[in-house]
Amino acid sequence: MDQQPNNPLHGIKLEQIVVELEQHYGWERLGQLIDINCFQSNPSVKSSLKFLRRTPWARSKVEQLYIDTKNSPWGKKTDGFQAVCRYCCSACWLSAQW
Repeated sequence: MDQQPNNPLHGIKLEQIVVELEQHYGWERLGQLIDINCFQSNPSVKSSLKFLRRTPWARSKVEQLYIDTKNSPWGKKTDGFQAVCRYCCSACWLSAQW
């Protein structure tokens, strides 16, 4: 099997990315973070996947948000709990500011 040590998305399907982001942020917040209609108007995993597979710029934004979320302290799971990230609400965002 071809190894890609420098690709953080290697082996992760787009469906997994969308599902995990939706579980973490919810559709409303995803639509605020990434201004695309499939997250704002009757959102679903199926419609989002269809759009993202046909729209490279939008897919790139979703993949980057996934990478940023997973790499942040808020995206890492510890002891079965996941901390709330700074993107979830304005209170979290403001508390993370310096």
